[in-house]
Amino acid sequence: MARLFHWLLRLAAALILLSLVVGMLAYYLASQSLPNYEKDISLPGLSAPVEIVRDNANVPHIFGSFGASDEDVYFGLGYAHAQDRLWQMAVMRRTAQGRLSEVFGTRSVESDVLVRRLDLYRLAQQSVPAQSPETLQALTAYSAGVNARILEINEEALGRGAPEMFLFNMPMAPWQPADSIALMKLMALKSSGHLQEEVLRARTSLALEDPKRLQDILPDAPGKGTAALPEYASLFSDLPRYADVTSLPSEALFPVAPRGFGGASNAWAASANRSAAGGTLLANDPHLSLTAPGSWYLARMELATGGIIGGTIPGIPAVLTGRSETLGWGITSSYLDDQDLFIEKLNPDNPEEYLSPTGYKEFTSRPSIIKIKDAPPVTLTLRWSENGPILPGSLFGLSAITPPGHVVSLGWTALDPQDRSLTAAIALMRSADVHQAMAAAADFVAPSQNLVLADRETIAQKTIGAFPARDARHQSRGRLPSQGWLRQNRWLGRAPYAANPEFISPRGGILGNTNNKLLERPFPNHVSYIWGDTQRVNRWRRLMQSREVHTRDSFIEAQLDTVSYTARSLLPLIGADLWFTGAAAEDGSRERQRQIALSLLSEWNGEMNEHLPEPLIYAAWLRALQARLINDDLGPLATDFNQVDPLFIERVYRDVEGASSWCDVRQSAPRESCTDMARLALDDALIWIEERYGPALESLRWGDAHQATHDHETLGRVPLLRFFVNIRQSTSGGDNTLQRGLTSGRDPAPFQNIHAAGYRGVYDFADPDSSLFILATGQSGHFLSRFYDDMAQLWRRGEYLPMSLDEELARAAAVGVTKITPRH
Repeated sequence: MARLFHWLLRLAAALILLSLVVGMLAYYLASQSLPNYEKDISLPGLSAPVEIVRDNANVPHIFGSFGASDEDVYFGLGYAHAQDRLWQMAVMRRTAQGRLSEVFGTRSVESDVLVRRLDLYRLAQQSVPAQSPETLQALTAYSAGVNARILEINEEALGRGAPEMFLFNMPMAPWQPADSIALMKLMALKSSGHLQEEVLRARTSLALEDPKRLQDILPDAPGKGTAALPEYASLFSDLPRYADVTSLPSEALFPVAPRGFGGASNAWAASANRSAAGGTLLANDPHLSLTAPGSWYLARMELATGGIIGGTIPGIPAVLTGRSETLGWGITSSYLDDQDLFIEKLNPDNPEEYLSPTGYKEFTSRPSIIKIKDAPPVTLTLRWSENGPILPGSLFGLSAITPPGHVVSLGWTALDPQDRSLTAAIALMRSADVHQAMAAAADFVAPSQNLVLADRETIAQKTIGAFPARDARHQSRGRLPSQGWLRQNRWLGRAPYAANPEFISPRGGILGNTNNKLLERPFPNHVSYIWGDTQRVNRWRRLMQSREVHTRDSFIEAQLDTVSYTARSLLPLIGADLWFTGAAAEDGSRERQRQIALSLLSEWNGEMNEHLPEPLIYAAWLRALQARLINDDLGPLATDFNQVDPLFIERVYRDVEGASSWCDVRQSAPRESCTDMARLALDDALIWIEERYGPALESLRWGDAHQATHDHETLGRVPLLRFFVNIRQSTSGGDNTLQRGLTSGRDPAPFQNIHAAGYRGVYDFADPDSSLFILATGQSGHFLSRFYDDMAQLWRRGEYLPMSLDEELARAAAVGVTKITPRH
């Protein structure tokens, strides 16, 4: 027995020792790819020396020596991106190429199938010759910088460039100009949403017995109403009322966000006469899905036109939101209606032909092979009609809205083979003032954005991106999938850039956008019927108009504001008959819990503070309430409405055009009132809260449920590793606050903050070097780097970093200086 014990002890010790050795070896291999920022190196691709000064936040300040060109500075940006985010760039490029499955196997096949059918990468290749000579030079130099870093990694055995490269066999081909254009198109795909809206509207119209109720559950933004549209069932026959469809893949690598999780943002500006210091002000915080590393990367470039600093996307050689000495620019998603679905009728005698206005035509088609790790390859036949690429019925619920003998094609502005969006982005950086910037943005195609601008004297907003020109006789006005063979449904090209909405030097001295409805223009000159926000703009308007003049700090205060206009508006409606009306109840009873919850909410000011219990009670109540209202009417389709729609709740409780009928459960004999639904939903919410957080409502914390989830897209679900690569933070804000933290809406953690401002910047042209910016995570994509998450707590607390073009300030506390000389 003693001998057995000794052998077990030795075995345990050996296993512990082996684990330590394996752990140390893994750490050693992973740490080899940590960049060294303090060095002198010679690399090919330069015409003159370049210096990359890393300030104390690891923001690269890229300077060319005497005789260096702008191309040398772009080389430096490519090198810096590849130093810190090589794995991220490699994954994004493979996503845009439809080649993820070669590395990740079957988990990414659906992503590859979609991207191949859209033909994004081939379109990017075709767009290369369309760029301006200056842009081509920048793209070529940037690619040379990325490739120089890859060469350095190979020559010096620097851990394959990223620790993920040891886990996944991903050969790194040289970077090319088409790769950067493809990433712009990938950004457009990630922020698109009208395709899903058209499908959902069609499916919902089929599911509802009363077609009038469609305007309740999918309400238009407040403003002038829209003329009546035909029912989807009247356009096509043989469609099921309910259909079993597959929702979007939950795979993190899938390039299309779920409905409501595309692009969003805030941006606003104040003219000099509304600024306390006498200079224009601009604030911007683009909202994207939270990941680790984040989408944004801070950088400064010293070009011939002067210094430029702000937010870049690794893989793209442009500051997409930032400032120069004389100009600041910010972006918000415009929600432009730039996608249409077309139902294409197949020739019953030849399925390779589809009906056009002039008769049957043959699809443009070609084969494409998707190679899959550890599985046989998949051969696709890519088909295009005159309206666009044919999409698989297995995605987006398309099978539920496609009649037999038909297929669906997609019209989308981003599928332009002459896409000059990068030319516009680079020309914008070189612009000296607002008017030059607006002219430069004329070439921008996708993703469509509201461009908010400020120079030293002028503020402006211009919607940029290609507007589809539609026929006024379009059957569904672009709101539902339409018959692709009818001439009036087809696009008529691109609307002129001059017709894009613009606002220059408004009389009130303040302008901005929170993805709200911009203006009311009749179809076909409309911007959109689907807007990203109807709520935040009300709070923004109040904060802007409550001050005669603004400062940098008041703009920061607005960016970080967590008061929910929605909560202040809806709680009095849904609780109108519940406040202080309950009889005395025993401690611990359901009635007593309801009274405590209502008492807390009655004294709450709507602030979605992470330390308060009221935001959690409110959010859980509204979620339960919407589920109670729609489940019986929509059946399985109700799961597609994960986000609470404040306009829907308001229409129901104000009984707008009979919307209170949603409160009655059709399958039950009694007639339920909206007060009944509110009470039942509150009990549902309280039970849900007690099961997860206990019965002590006063001690709840919104931040425990509203955790920001910065997850690594490829390692975030790997056991053990996920604790090293994922970042979790308790956060304030909510779905409808200016400090927006959009919740997932999905069990088991429906209030996780998964979509927020990954970048914040505030620019003050009274003193440009007092401008500020911050990222949600950090500059590095290497999880062993101290710069992987060093900004995360600053971001959570609402703190910022100096956004200065002062070279001496950057050098004063630099964490490293990299000097690159040409290798001949």
